[in-house]
Amino acid sequence: QVQLVESGGGLVQPGGSLRLSCAASGITFSIYIANWYRQAPGRQRELVATITTDGITNYADSVKGRFTISRDNAKNTVYLQMNSLEPDDTAVYYCNLNLRSRALWGQGTQVTVSS
Repeated sequence: QVQLVESGGGLVQPGGSLRLSCAASGITFSIYIANWYRQAPGRQRELVATITTDGITNYADSVKGRFTISRDNAKNTVYLQMNSLEPDDTAVYYCNLNLRSRALWGQGTQVTVSS
């Protein structure tokens, strides 16, 4: 059974940090491209960060220099380290794994940045 389980969300003050994790099971994790998306209330879901199977990363302009995506294939896990968080980063964050036409999604984890 394929599962993506996210963790690490929560409430943090502006300027703070969080690390999101997405643990996959039931798949060969290392052959999937991994992405983090987010969706704020009233907004479309947007791509935040991508890491390829070769470890090449790409980021949305709004998070460059603040967020870091990484993966540990031995643990079947992708991470999103978020630093210098801003209120505009408030959203539900989703893990996504892609392999050709197959797309897998996590259940989402809430990140709230507020004082």
